[in-house]
Amino acid sequence: MRLGITGLILLIACVTWQVFGRYVLNNTPTWAETLSLVLVLYVTMLGVAVGVRDAGHIGLESLLVLASEQVRRRMEYVIHALVLVFGLVMFWQCLLLAKSVWNYALPTLPISEGWRYVPACIAGVLIVMFSLEHILNMASGREIESPSS
Repeated sequence: MRLGITGLILLIACVTWQVFGRYVLNNTPTWAETLSLVLVLYVTMLGVAVGVRDAGHIGLESLLVLASEQVRRRMEYVIHALVLVFGLVMFWQCLLLAKSVWNYALPTLPISEGWRYVPACIAGVLIVMFSLEHILNMASGREIESPSS
């Protein structure tokens, strides 16, 4: 979460500099837009992982409330297992994408095009870890404590 907040602050600073350069200096910094887009990816992907950690992803809780305790518990296992599989697939596919474009540079930044796919790889690993944490805690009967509590 702290990395995401730091990225959001950097994103705001980058966009502010871009607007200042365009309208005050009359000299738009070309790198600012590309860096902003890359930062958006990092902030978004870290936010996705935090959402999985806090079980804030879209669920069918209204239907699970109507189910028996046994059915609800099984469905929660299925949901966490599916999210885990999604995280694995996301990691693997984004890793392949990053590798395939690593030799190409971003047009206005001196970094590899592959850095656009690194945040999704990181988020995929975090999603797997957090889903596994949910499954193991459910199996042992423990609740996951939110860092904010």
